[in-house]
Amino acid sequence: MTEIDERTRNHWWWRPGWRQGRSFYTWHFLVGEQPALREFAARLRPHLEEADVLDPIPFEWLHMTLQGVGFADEVSEDDITAIGTATASHVAELRPISVELGPVVADAEGVHLPVRPVQAVAAVRRGIRDGIAKVWGKDRVPEAEDRFYPHVSLAYANTSGSPLAPIRETLSQHAEIVPMTLTHVSLIDLNRDEGTYQWNVVMTPPLGQTDGRAQPRV
Repeated sequence: MTEIDERTRNHWWWRPGWRQGRSFYTWHFLVGEQPALREFAARLRPHLEEADVLDPIPFEWLHMTLQGVGFADEVSEDDITAIGTATASHVAELRPISVELGPVVADAEGVHLPVRPVQAVAAVRRGIRDGIAKVWGKDRVPEAEDRFYPHVSLAYANTSGSPLAPIRETLSQHAEIVPMTLTHVSLIDLNRDEGTYQWNVVMTPPLGQTDGRAQPRV
C-alpha cells in the first residue's frame, strides 16, 4: 500500500458538482432495518468512536449505493418519475437476493463491509441502468458499468492524516460475516449538508413482483 492508503482522508470534501443545499437522485439498498447488520454495527460502534477520527453512521442511514441518476436540480420531475417506473418494471423481473457482508475493512475514507456475491448485486444494478436507459438512452446512463464495488459503510473519516494501522488492528478482532436478504431497491433524493448522508425516499420498487408496483414518494 502507498502512504496515502495508510492514513485517513476526510470523507466530507466537496466532490465535483456538490455544494451546500444541493441534492442528488440515486438508487440504494436501504439496509438500516436489517437486524443482523444493526446488531453488528452496535457492537462495533464503541471501537469506531474510540478511534476519534471516525463518525459512525446512524442505523437509519445505513445503505448500499447502487447507481446514481443526477443532481435533483438537473433532472425534471417527469424524467425522475419515468425512470422510477421503468426501473420498477426491470427489477420486478429479478428475485430477492441473499448476500453476505464482511469482513470489515478500514480504508482511507472510512470503515465498510464488502458485499458478496458481487454478481447478484450487479444484476440489480444492471436492471436499474436499463431503466435509466429506457428513458434517456444508453449513452446518457451515468457512471461506469464496470467500476462497481458493492459495500455498506459503517463509519466515515472526519479528518485527514491519522494512521489507519491501529484502527485495522482493532477491527481485525471483528471478522464476522453478516447475512442479509434484499427485497427492495430505493430511489432517493440524497443530501449531505449535515456531515452525513440523509435522504427522502422517492419510491421503493420490490424485487420479483411481476406487476411492478412500488411504494410512492413519502
